[in-house]
Amino acid sequence: MDETVAEYIRRTVLKIPRDEIKMMLQKWDFLSEAQLQTVNFHQIKDNISQEVVQLCEENSADIKQAAVLDIIYNHIYQNKRMWSVYQMRKTGEELEYFDLTDFKKKFKRRLRSALKNVTITFREYEDNAIWIRVAWGTPYRQPNQYKPSYVVYHSQTPYVFISASVLKSNLPLLCQALIIASNYHEIREMELRSHSLNSLKDIVFKRYSQNFQTYCPKPLQGRTVEPESVDLRIIHENKSEKERIQRLNQEVFGNGPQPILQFAQYKLETMFKSSPEMDVLDKKEPFRCLVKFSSPHLLESLKSLAPAGMADAPLSPLLTCITQKARNYFRIREKKGLFPDSFVSP
Repeated sequence: MDETVAEYIRRTVLKIPRDEIKMMLQKWDFLSEAQLQTVNFHQIKDNISQEVVQLCEENSADIKQAAVLDIIYNHIYQNKRMWSVYQMRKTGEELEYFDLTDFKKKFKRRLRSALKNVTITFREYEDNAIWIRVAWGTPYRQPNQYKPSYVVYHSQTPYVFISASVLKSNLPLLCQALIIASNYHEIREMELRSHSLNSLKDIVFKRYSQNFQTYCPKPLQGRTVEPESVDLRIIHENKSEKERIQRLNQEVFGNGPQPILQFAQYKLETMFKSSPEMDVLDKKEPFRCLVKFSSPHLLESLKSLAPAGMADAPLSPLLTCITQKARNYFRIREKKGLFPDSFVSP
């Protein structure tokens, strides 16, 4: 077994939490159950990795098997990566039978016709997802296995989820191989990114709960007796306001859990507004700035703002349209036409 392959397998094993190493090696299915029984999984990870490498040496592992182990790891820990959504388009609406073997053949042929030193690995999962791992080299160097690109493609859909390598110069070639292999004609980035791959799928496949309900739900039953010193008119006003906020929140966000996004970014290119006598700017140039909202669970945070009294209801459409427009990158420009003071998000 090549030394670089042995070192790559060792490092991959070291990334796995110790309690999950055996489970992941079983999913890999490269080492037999009898071989796994010889490994002491209760010792320190460095010793475990050395024993695993020794067994792989006995089985003559190559980079193809090592790449499969890497895919398994990234499938389980997919939230460690940043994923971007791409949408492919055809000139017509014709549906074609998807042939996985043909897809793999076309994908490999396109990449290798442009770049000889490249490692391409596929793995299929039960949800019709095809995981593709591409390690990039150069005409004079072997592929860098530590900086690969990952692609998740659901057959019979126009959506592709890409976690690109830091070697971004290869992204156009990767996109070209995808549209050729899947028989599409063009591909574009959707300006939708997140660490949560499943949440991105929920958004583009419309799997999240967003019930546009217009009825006013019954308020929760609380104490039936209020202190005599409290003004009943204030109680009624607060109760009505809470019901209004709850209704508006349901109309915008629905009742179910929200997809997990970590940020929303707004790039402003709007004109500075001032009265003529102030004459703040000599030149009529756009006022440019970048606004970014960040949170471990941004949509749930936005959903909780109005009920917590931290924002008025309803929230701005720029904040509530994220799932509808399937994007969390926006560019705000002046609206051309009859209403110069309003903005649009293209």
